Amino acid sequence: MKTIATKEEAFHQLHHTGMPLLLPNIWDPLSAALLQAASLPAVATSSSAMALSNGYRDGQRLPFEDLLRILRRITATVQVPVAADIERGYAKNDAQLTAHIKQLLGTGIVGINYEDSLPGSSDTVPLEQQVKSIAAIRKAADEAGVKLFINARVDVYIKGGTMTDDEKLAEATRRGNAYKEAGADGLYPILQLDPVHMETLVQEVGLPLNITMVPGIPDLAVLKAIGVARVSMASGFLRHTAFSMLVLVEQILHGSAWAEALRATVPSEQMNKLIPE
Repeated sequence: MKTIATKEEAFHQLHHTGMPLLLPNIWDPLSAALLQAASLPAVATSSSAMALSNGYRDGQRLPFEDLLRILRRITATVQVPVAADIERGYAKNDAQLTAHIKQLLGTGIVGINYEDSLPGSSDTVPLEQQVKSIAAIRKAADEAGVKLFINARVDVYIKGGTMTDDEKLAEATRRGNAYKEAGADGLYPILQLDPVHMETLVQEVGLPLNITMVPGIPDLAVLKAIGVARVSMASGFLRHTAFSMLVLVEQILHGSAWAEALRATVPSEQMNKLIPE
């Protein structure tokens, strides 16, 4: 059994290997176990995927107690490090955020994504407020003796309004440096597609850069050359899974290619072996 400290150190090191850490984001113990069996060195959740797969929309609508319960089951199922997308920590203020972080650390996770915009809002959180919140997270983790990897999400590329591309880059750089000073370990400018902007953020901020795997991003060789440290899929892994399910349903309903479709499965015995007793 790997200790939490071993997982913490491993997860940090995975962002400094010179090769992007690939994370198809998971939502439950089985999806985590499947990726571990495929030799991925870590897993990370998607808040959207977790919410949707449990009958809720994204935006901190999945009950916090359910989030804790699912994270506990994931960390009990896999031995690799687990990072959690916690949106804004389900908190109305930094005092509640601190309390929630302590509960989240109790689930066995070693990393988080923390957003700088409010669910349902078209604006980003004021920089000063976000810096205080990241500092509160860092303090809570330090007091708990956990080397928590804080992946600070920057939402300017999706909520920049009328800002020009250059203004978005300047704001992302400003926020990235402020978040780094507050204790962040990684920078996540979600849905950033421009390799020039990526390289600028790597050079000007100096934190491991997380890019979302969506149509239009550079290929892996380019991302590696730029210095991107992490590539995740957000809800993309769940959406690909849902698409495969719909394709199978269509084949079943139309009676086409039944034999081929039904052969393309993971055997039950293999699935059972993925889950520890």
